Amino acid sequence: MTKVYRKTATIKAEQFDGSNEMIERYDMGFQLAPNGKGGATIKTLEGDLLVHVGDWIATDVNGEHWAIADDVFNKTYAELPVIPKNVAKHIVTEHGLSDLIPIWGGIYRAMIQTVVYGYQKGDIGDWIINHSDMFARAWLDGYTVKADK
Repeated sequence: MTKVYRKTATIKAEQFDGSNEMIERYDMGFQLAPNGKGGATIKTLEGDLLVHVGDWIATDVNGEHWAIADDVFNKTYAELPVIPKNVAKHIVTEHGLSDLIPIWGGIYRAMIQTVVYGYQKGDIGDWIINHSDMFARAWLDGYTVKADK
């Protein structure tokens, strides 16, 4: 029986722009591709790999790099959602993942406040209600925290 799996690790990635800065940062060498277009080579576990401008350079949790063609990257990866700091603390506590009971309590309070006292913009429950898809993706896949202004 074939089983279906999903990736659980996150990667860091940036799109290769051909700049000297990126070539130096990834310790790349220049190479002329068979089609006459220039590229750079990046060292991978499998050996040197040609990277074209527009390809993505991915870095895993061990610091290893590899190249991914732009069309493959866009079909395979999605950027993690960016959520407010006060919402993030409800996903992960100092003891690990939070349970959903306090979160549902915040949502319930936001709904009651809306019905009884009028709309309460800015409440955590309000944010979760209005960004429920993003909140679910953050809970399941991870997230980044919105920078303070």
